[in-house]
Amino acid sequence: MAEYKQHQRLFDRFDENRDGKISAEELQQCVHLIGKDMSYEEAKAAVEFNDSDNDGLLDFEDFVRLIEGGSVEEKAHELKEAFRMYEMEGCGCITPESLNRMLARLGETRTIDECKGMICRYDIDGDGLLNFNEFEIMMRC
Repeated sequence: MAEYKQHQRLFDRFDENRDGKISAEELQQCVHLIGKDMSYEEAKAAVEFNDSDNDGLLDFEDFVRLIEGGSVEEKAHELKEAFRMYEMEGCGCITPESLNRMLARLGETRTIDECKGMICRYDIDGDGLLNFNEFEIMMRC
C-alpha cells in the first residue's frame, strides 16, 4: 500500500495538467527536473512502449509499469542514481539540507526541521543523515 501511495504521488507530480495522464512532454520535463537527461524522442518512445490503450499517454497503470519495469540490476542502478540526486553534497549521505533542495526541485516545500523528521524515521545509526542502506530501506517502505 505504501508503494502504491508513492507511485500515486509521483504520478501526480508528473501529471502537470492534472488530466490523469502523462504525456511525453510531461515525462521529459519531470525527468529533467530530477537531474536526468531525456530527449523528447526517448520520452515519446517510453510512452509508446508502455501505453496500453494507444492514446499516446500514460495512465496510472501504464506509469507504474514504466517505473517498475527492468531487471534487478537496472532497479539497483536506478536506486543508486536516485540516491546521488538526493545526496548532492558528495558526502555519501543525504542531509536535511540536500533533502530540502531535492524536494524543492520536485515542487514540495518543506522546512529543514521537517526534513530532519523525515530522515529521522529511517536513520538507523542515529547520525542525522541517510546513508545508502537507510535510503534503500526508506524507498522500499
